[in-house]
Amino acid sequence: MQNVKRPDPLRWLWYAYGGGLPERFSPWVLHDTTCRTWWLRHIARILVQIAPFAIAILVFVPGPLWLRAMCALGGGIMGMIFAVAYVHETAEHRLVKAGYPVGTGVATRAERDRDKDDAAAARYAERYRRS
Repeated sequence: MQNVKRPDPLRWLWYAYGGGLPERFSPWVLHDTTCRTWWLRHIARILVQIAPFAIAILVFVPGPLWLRAMCALGGGIMGMIFAVAYVHETAEHRLVKAGYPVGTGVATRAERDRDKDDAAAARYAERYRRS
């Protein structure tokens, strides 16, 4: 990721809420949705999306604090369940919005995993060849 331009915080916030980024950020979107920690990045975006609603429940809904906290927590958990259930589709949609063809994310992650598996197989063969 040497020459990949990252979006500024406001653009990242726009991206986290589902907005598209200018074309110059397309390589960063590819990295964001296919790097080794792509699913953690997805979780971070979801937490940013859920946070304002949880805060609004805690601040504006009348009732005891424990009840408001449980409502915010329950809503957050439900949001996370849906977000994790559609993690692949969401990442692919972000790539399509960035100008990549459908299937780019799956293919890129599969290639990365294949390279990792080949390296592990070579290490295994080298280790047990000596036996």
